[in-house]
Amino acid sequence: MAAAKEDIKRLNLPVEGMTCAACVGHVENALLGVPGVVEASVNLGTEKASVEFSEAEVTVQDIQDAVSNAGYKIGTQSASLNIGGMTCAACVGHVENALLGVPGVATANVNLGVERASVEFLPGMAELSDLQTAVEEAGYRVEGLNDVGDQERELERLSKVKEVRELRHRLILAGSGAVLLFLGTFEPFPWVSKFMGQAYFPFLLWALATPVQFWAGSTFYTSGIGTLRHGVANMHTLIALGTSVAYGYSVAVVLLNEFSPGVLADNGIDAKVYFDTAAIIVALILLGRFLEARARGQTSEAIRRLIGLRPVSARVVRDGQEEDIPVELVVPGDIVLVRPGEKLPVDGVVTEGYSAVDESMLTGESMPVEKSPGDRVYGATINSNGAIHFQATQVGGETVLAQIIRLVEEAQGSKAPIQAMADRVASYFVPAVIVVALAAFAFWIVLGPAPVLTFSTLVLVSVLIIACPCALGLATPTAIIVGTGKGAETGVLVKQAQALEIAHKVDTVVLDKTGTLTTGKPVVTDLLPSGATEQELLRLAASAERGSEHPLGEAVVNAAQERGLELDPVTDFQAIPGRGISAQVNGSTIRFGNQALLEDSGIALDGLVDKASELAAQGKTPMFLSSGDKAMGLIAVADTLKPEAQEGLAKLQAMGLEAVMLTGDNAQTANAIATQLGLDRVEAEVLPQDKAAVVKKLQSEGKVVAMVGDGINDAPALVQADVGMAMGSGTDVAMESADITLMRGDVNGVATALDLSRQTIRTIKQNLFWAFFYNVMLIPVAAGVLYPVFQGVGGVPGSLEFFFGEQGFLNPVLAALAMAFSSVTVVSNSLRLRRAKV
Repeated sequence: MAAAKEDIKRLNLPVEGMTCAACVGHVENALLGVPGVVEASVNLGTEKASVEFSEAEVTVQDIQDAVSNAGYKIGTQSASLNIGGMTCAACVGHVENALLGVPGVATANVNLGVERASVEFLPGMAELSDLQTAVEEAGYRVEGLNDVGDQERELERLSKVKEVRELRHRLILAGSGAVLLFLGTFEPFPWVSKFMGQAYFPFLLWALATPVQFWAGSTFYTSGIGTLRHGVANMHTLIALGTSVAYGYSVAVVLLNEFSPGVLADNGIDAKVYFDTAAIIVALILLGRFLEARARGQTSEAIRRLIGLRPVSARVVRDGQEEDIPVELVVPGDIVLVRPGEKLPVDGVVTEGYSAVDESMLTGESMPVEKSPGDRVYGATINSNGAIHFQATQVGGETVLAQIIRLVEEAQGSKAPIQAMADRVASYFVPAVIVVALAAFAFWIVLGPAPVLTFSTLVLVSVLIIACPCALGLATPTAIIVGTGKGAETGVLVKQAQALEIAHKVDTVVLDKTGTLTTGKPVVTDLLPSGATEQELLRLAASAERGSEHPLGEAVVNAAQERGLELDPVTDFQAIPGRGISAQVNGSTIRFGNQALLEDSGIALDGLVDKASELAAQGKTPMFLSSGDKAMGLIAVADTLKPEAQEGLAKLQAMGLEAVMLTGDNAQTANAIATQLGLDRVEAEVLPQDKAAVVKKLQSEGKVVAMVGDGINDAPALVQADVGMAMGSGTDVAMESADITLMRGDVNGVATALDLSRQTIRTIKQNLFWAFFYNVMLIPVAAGVLYPVFQGVGGVPGSLEFFFGEQGFLNPVLAALAMAFSSVTVVSNSLRLRRAKV
């Protein structure tokens, strides 16, 4: 029986131990094999798994066990809570049981001596606020939440600090051992004869190679061979098998040469050892992984910056006293004091004081924004001048910063459709490489040159080592991570990687006029009475519009209030979509709206139509007013264009895109505004419910459409479009319906988003081409396909002997070098997006 929709929970969990695209499939299959898991998507770039599951059917332990059984590990988060109210050992058990009862908590240890609880939990399934609530409901107090360490750990995880540090230590040992083994291959060390004799020199090489193989290269065994126990293989499997073959062959040669020397000679086996080859391969691959980890740490720089913006503490005013507390303890309703130069801890509304606030870290807008009582302020922004008090409204995960981080993380963790091909190939890649390697070994051991075992073994090692599923796995996610991060820095928030991919195909951009191209704050510009005074005309219109929420109606009401006019009571108010309004004012029926509204009611407009045309030609919206069956005059309203609108539209046109303005204005007014903006195509007199139909019509013409809007009426059109973009100044509904949110509310952001999409997809295609080209071209070379070519031209040219030896078989060390730098190339190419101009 399917789980109820409200029972479905979505989590983003860090997964440790993944090394290549094959690992992605293994973890996804393991998660999907858990009864109750609805969907699972794993991203190698972010090293996270997105899981949808039924809380009624799946426990934390089920998810952990599934990933663990597949040979990987789910990363947990730690928190330290200062507990108040504990008096004895029994309290320890009470608090521990309360914490362990929170879904997502893996371990909880309470120390009575220091009055502290150490908790390990799955981030996303349990939050710090859940832990605090559990302790308080058990009858105790949380006097401090130590989340700073968790923030630092998340920053460390994203920057790969721990991984880079560990790889550096392994690389130093492997590199030192490889150099000594390489030198020892040419000539025994001069001090060998003095201390141990030349006959035992191979044993010294063996001793030097062993720590390189089994300590520096231990991760290849724990990950690569460990997964074989679960019936799967990954990149580390290939490395472990390849280096083990070279190492094992050399051990066998040393032992046979010492105890049964005749066996080697009788069977035509070369007595040369390849400890240096195995060690150099380990060192080169560790070097590649070290450089890759450093580069991958840079791909998440944008999200690290966002996380680093999180404030640590807040100064609240309680009972008239200022108190510094951890930001996690701020609750809605608290009054927060922020002095000049300080960071705002949470979102809220100013209650006292005046200042300017730098919001560039959230919106990308460089100019500080003036704030006064009643204005909204946001956490992580910086107070420039003047102390302000504000009332906290959104805290913790509800702040704008938290929502931006969540959006960016979800986008970076999502998969673009273009990645599907790479994932399909990767799922079969490693087994196929092993089959090719064994087939090449068998072929050359039968048909290869003497000594056949030596050459066929080198071919086996080369094929296993040169194959690189890692490059395939990183080609798409690293570009998505950098691209979405770059977008966040410029005020463009992409919700899903799919939207980023589709956006590069967009050829038509539909822009709703109000609030997108205009400020959305219309003002009354003209009063043209006919049989009434200007004041009476405005008073009647404003009285009728008192019950309206339409922006044009609000402009009329504001104009009347500014003139100090006293408005009349209204009854029987009726909004007529696409026409205007009707209401009873002082016993008379007042109609206020467009020409069609009055004409449909049989009211003669006399000379008002010509005047309306003149106003419309100026880009103004004329509205007719009648009282009873008599026309009373015209009121014109205009919405000022955003200063950057023309520039933004020019950028879209320069990109070869068709821009279409969508408006409910009459055609004359719409065309006048379009002329000011330099637009050729306008869809005028469009009713709110018909906006989606206009988008659908364009799509039926074969166009790929992006819809840009900011209002509730835009939501259906945003959903209908191939890509929906919402202005950050718009409504929450519009943002929920959109694929991309433009935080600055700036038309230039549309061009920025589409340009970013084009550059990101171009980078992905370059990465995929390199990854496929590399493997398709070099695996056959490693398998010995050039041997007959070189034999046909009389042998390997001297200049190529370093690469292919005397016979034409690829040097395994070069195979390791190529493999190590293939993934580095992909990641480095993705990093170029950080410097891209959008």
